[in-house]
Amino acid sequence: MDLQRIKDKTAVMIFQFSIPSIISMVLTSLITIVDGFFIGNYVGKEGIAAVTLGLPVLYVYLAIGIMFGVGGIAIAGIALGAQDLKKSNDVFNQTVVSAIIVSVLISLLVWFFFNPIMGLMNMDAQVARCFYSYYSIMVLAYPVMIVNAALGMFIRGEGKPQLFMMINILTVICNVLLDYLFIRLVHWGIGGIAWASLISLNIGLVCMVGFFLKKSDVYKFRYFQFSKSVLRDTVLNGSSELIGQMSLCISMFAYNWVIMKTAGVAGVAAFTIVGYVAYLFNMVIIGFGQGASPLISFSYGAKELNLSQTIRKMTNLLVFLTGAAAMMVMLIASDWYSGIFVNSRTVESLIESGISIFVVSFLFSGVNTITSFYFTSIGKAKESALISSSRGLVVLLICILTLPSLLGMTGVWLVAPVTEAFTIVLSFVLISKNNKCLEG
Repeated sequence: MDLQRIKDKTAVMIFQFSIPSIISMVLTSLITIVDGFFIGNYVGKEGIAAVTLGLPVLYVYLAIGIMFGVGGIAIAGIALGAQDLKKSNDVFNQTVVSAIIVSVLISLLVWFFFNPIMGLMNMDAQVARCFYSYYSIMVLAYPVMIVNAALGMFIRGEGKPQLFMMINILTVICNVLLDYLFIRLVHWGIGGIAWASLISLNIGLVCMVGFFLKKSDVYKFRYFQFSKSVLRDTVLNGSSELIGQMSLCISMFAYNWVIMKTAGVAGVAAFTIVGYVAYLFNMVIIGFGQGASPLISFSYGAKELNLSQTIRKMTNLLVFLTGAAAMMVMLIASDWYSGIFVNSRTVESLIESGISIFVVSFLFSGVNTITSFYFTSIGKAKESALISSSRGLVVLLICILTLPSLLGMTGVWLVAPVTEAFTIVLSFVLISKNNKCLEG
C-alpha cells in the first residue's frame, strides 16, 4: 500500500478497496437469495422455514470464520504497515491453519448432536425432513466457507480486492447454475441446493489456494512457528465479530422461537424473506467495512491516527447514504417484493405489513457496523465487542423477548430498528471517548 496515495485520495482509495468487496459480498448474499427463490418456489414455505430454523448453526461457523479472518488481518495489516513482513506472513499462515482446525471440529460436533438440535427446534415432520436434507450436507460446506472467508480477507489485505471479487463472481455463477440443475432439472429438492453450495465453495477455494501458491506477493503458504500471543491477539481483535455472530446465533434462535409461537411457519417464512433484504444490505455494509479495514489498519500502524479517523468518517457517511437509499427503494417496492418467493397470501400479507417497519433499521445499522470494524482495525477489541454485543445480544434479546409479546408480529418487525437506534448512541459515546484519548 502507498501511504501518500491514501492521504491524497482517501475517498478514491475507500471506493477502490470497498467496491470489489461490496460486489463480492453482494454476490455472496445473492447465493442465499437465489437459494431462497428456488426453495420457496420448488419446495415451499416449509423449506424456507427449515433453512431459517437452522441459521443458528450457520452463525456459529460465521462467528469462527469472521473472528479469525478479521482478527488475523488486523494484526497482519498493522505488522505490514510497520514493515514487519515476516510477522505479517506468519500471522497469515497461523490464521488459515487455525480456521481449518476449528471449523472441522465444529462440523464433527454438529454432526454428533444433529438429532438433539432438530428436537430442540420443535419442528413438524415436513420441516424436519427438509432440515435434515439440507444441513446434513451443509456441515461439509461450512468449513470450506470459513477458510474461503479467511483467505479472502488476506487477498484484500494484499491489495488485490478485484481478484477476490472475480473469484466470488465465479462462485456465484457456479452456484446459480447448479441450483437450477439440481432442483429444477434433476429434482434433488432442498438437498440439491446444499450440494450446489458445497461444490461452488470448493471451486472458489481451489482458485484462492492457487493464488497464494503462485501469484501472491506478500502472503505465502509456508512453515511457521505457532505463536500463542498471535493466537491470543487474533481472538481478542476478532472477539467483537465473534460476539456479534454468536449473538446472532442466540438471537436467531430466540427470533425463531418467538415467531413460531406468534405466527407459526408462515411467520418464519415471512421473516426470512424480509431478512433477505437485510442480509443483502448487511453484505454491502460489510463490504465497505472489509474494504476500509486494511486502509485503517495500515494507517494506524504507520502512526497516521488522523488519517485512520478520516477513513472511518468517510465510510460512515457512505453507509448512511446507502441505508437511506435502500430504505426508500424497499418502501416503494414492498408490494412487488412480497410475491417473489412464495405463493401464499398469508406470507405475502405478513411481509407487506412488516417490511416498512423493519427497513428503518438501515439508517443506523451501517454506522454501527463500520464503527465496530474501525475499533477492530486499530486493535481496540473491547470497544468493538461492546458495540457488537449491544446490537447482537443484549439490547436485541431484550427487544425480542418484550416487543413481540406486547405487539405480536408488529413487535417482531420493530426489534431491529429499536435495537440499532439504541446501539448508535453507544457507538457515538465510544468514538467520543476514543477521540479524547487520541488527542490526549
